[in-house]
Amino acid sequence: MPGSASSTHRPEGLIERLRSAAADGGEAKLKVLRELKNQIIGNRTKKLSYIKLGAVPFVVSILSSASSSADCLLVQCAATIGSFACGVDAGVKAVLDTGAFPHLINLLSHPNEKVVDAGARALKMIYQSKVAPKYDFFEEKNMEFLISLLDKNNENVTGLGASIITHSCETNDEQKILGDAGVLKKLIDLLGGTTSQRDASLESFATIIKENPEVISKFVGPENGRTWGTLIELTKDRYPRTRLLACVCLILIKNAAPSYLQSVGIRTKLILVLLELIDDPGQVGDEAVLTLSSFIADDEGLQKLAFEASTIDKLCDHLQKELLQAKRLQGIFMTLANLCSNLECCRSIILQSPKALNIVTAALTHATADVRVAACICLKNISRSVKYLSAGHFMTEAVIMPLIQLLYDTSTSVQVAALCTISNLVVDFTMHKSLFVQSGGVKQLVQLSKSMDSTVRLNAVWALRNLMFLVDSRCKEGIFMELRALTLTSLVCDPSASVQEQALALVCNLVNGPVDSIEYVFTEDGLLLNAVGRQLWSASKHEVLIQGMYVLCNVASGQEFHKEAVMQQLLPQPQASNEDTQSIMVRMLQSDVAQLRTAAVWTIVNLTIPTGAGALARVVKLRNAGIVSQLKNMVNDPCLDVKLRVRTALGQSMTFGDFST
Repeated sequence: MPGSASSTHRPEGLIERLRSAAADGGEAKLKVLRELKNQIIGNRTKKLSYIKLGAVPFVVSILSSASSSADCLLVQCAATIGSFACGVDAGVKAVLDTGAFPHLINLLSHPNEKVVDAGARALKMIYQSKVAPKYDFFEEKNMEFLISLLDKNNENVTGLGASIITHSCETNDEQKILGDAGVLKKLIDLLGGTTSQRDASLESFATIIKENPEVISKFVGPENGRTWGTLIELTKDRYPRTRLLACVCLILIKNAAPSYLQSVGIRTKLILVLLELIDDPGQVGDEAVLTLSSFIADDEGLQKLAFEASTIDKLCDHLQKELLQAKRLQGIFMTLANLCSNLECCRSIILQSPKALNIVTAALTHATADVRVAACICLKNISRSVKYLSAGHFMTEAVIMPLIQLLYDTSTSVQVAALCTISNLVVDFTMHKSLFVQSGGVKQLVQLSKSMDSTVRLNAVWALRNLMFLVDSRCKEGIFMELRALTLTSLVCDPSASVQEQALALVCNLVNGPVDSIEYVFTEDGLLLNAVGRQLWSASKHEVLIQGMYVLCNVASGQEFHKEAVMQQLLPQPQASNEDTQSIMVRMLQSDVAQLRTAAVWTIVNLTIPTGAGALARVVKLRNAGIVSQLKNMVNDPCLDVKLRVRTALGQSMTFGDFST
């Protein structure tokens, strides 16, 4: 029978020896610390186990009681504390909770460089965690201490200074005070140091200039030739991480101050460097593809340069490699999404490569939420191709079914991304919408339209609006049966103006088409139509008013009963004042927003068609409300659409005689 391991080698035994060493001292301290450090280094599971067993307080106790001349013991204490803090937030919290921080700071002024080095490394590990204390740059003594760190010859000490900046600098005021204190200049000086100093300085440099054109213009621009030239030169460095960080800094400069990176040559160079870095199998490659994605986002010129650099082909080749990590997949999908946001040529390449499209579709079920989001965004932008969308290329079970499943996802960001993609897929082409309806998608869209999260609610209503657009009568009835007038009314009166706008646009699509469609707003005693009318009287956002007026415009295109119902919504009840009348229809006709004036005039055109039995009575009411005289003031409206419809409306009104007074 094999013998049991000595209890001293088990975690509990080691903790007991650590307790004794902390109390008794001697050589036992050094030995047990070294053994503990070797046990936990690089082993997250063991770190958490020893933290739970209470090892950290004993280590800090040894550090706090150690003689300043016990160099080896101080080094081992700092190294062990640093190991606990490295990559484990729980370790950082344990270290901070036991009061290790001031003791580690004291080590930085020790006469022995090895002790200083160990203390700086441990503090760097702490500052790489999000739970590290935030540094107050506005305290003069703190700024002096930070600058003293950056002035040291020790690369771990300067690296600590850079880590403090990267962790703690978050606001424009903090960026400015660091720039004014000369910190940027010191970081630029450190770019000529060791690889470690360069990389730490580049990260801090990026933190200080991010989204701050004022700091960039003062300290960084091309007129500061040394800084600019150094960054450009570092994109050619032999070390991949240095090249990546130099690219990040240049991209941040471009994002905050576009005039500083106009050179097509430099822009192309950055794209090529990032494409080369994507081949790195580790963290640099993961970050490079995400950096490329952010670089070309919202910039069609850069997207064209990336396309010309064969970015699509290279990324599609990467997609076909097996066992890609989640972060790499996310970055590739986001870069493809940005390329396809504007360029049909990019969409075509992917759509003509069934394998690439299948990989994107398969990623909709990936275990990582960020990848599912990125795959949705990629699919949404690929589907902007009118040619392929109209051909029903995306309305297949392979695409639709996983998207519908994502509507049930536990991640809100995934649900929103799926909703945006669905909105795009169902927007415009009637013959392919039935698959989505028959697959149960409408039911979940309706459910999400009742979400407490306003972003989910908004995008669910948006998807329903697009699904309703030009849909055939059978599908329209199916959608309305799921929605019901009560739910639609609630959405029209939603607290969010954006939801109101999309809900009204949904109602507009609902009543568009055959006259029978108009009847939907008259169900349940006109509940929905009355809600639309109330919004027109009470809403202040012109986007809401435009959509509400187009609902009434569509209803007014119907039969006499429908037109009279619109008149009741537009004109006040007998007890209302004339001022109230002007606050709705005349106010809309006088709006600075051309779209709102267009919708209002178009509604009047539909109400005054002379062939209707009640047309004359309606014209009289419109005249008495001051609407006809307002139309006469608009015959030379600056908007051509408005001008043409005003003339039509006046022409129809004059059929019954001139109402000039």
